[in-house]
Amino acid sequence: MRIVIQRVREASVTVDGACVAQIGRGLFILVGVENADTDSDMEWLASKASGLRIFDDEQGVMNRSVVDVDGQILAVSQFTLTASTKKGNRPSYIRAAGHGLAVPMYEKFCSRLSEIAGRPVQKGVFGADMQCALINDGPVTIIIDSRMKE
Repeated sequence: MRIVIQRVREASVTVDGACVAQIGRGLFILVGVENADTDSDMEWLASKASGLRIFDDEQGVMNRSVVDVDGQILAVSQFTLTASTKKGNRPSYIRAAGHGLAVPMYEKFCSRLSEIAGRPVQKGVFGADMQCALINDGPVTIIIDSRMKE
């Protein structure tokens, strides 16, 4: 399982011209689920995301989490994070989980992140053609892969 976390001033997701999710200051998280992912991967990433200290403290040092700054969270499923680009120029998505695994894992990730962070997690629409808009603050962008936890 792989996530891309961006510290944002604001972010939104639009589907068919309608805004389906919107946040102010906080985290915009892209979530990619692979066939081999487990609840352990999901749990580890939810914990990492909620505790990641990427917000400035009073001295301007990135020392605070989204929880510490009372920030908001928006998570969007993105299967393209599972792309393999080893051969040729066309990405392979062979490792991407199908709907049977990806949907429940994404939903569990959002639910668990909400529990750990103590705040609701706004969500995109799984499988929809989404337009995501954000103002990346910093910019700060962190990539975390559950395969790298050990």
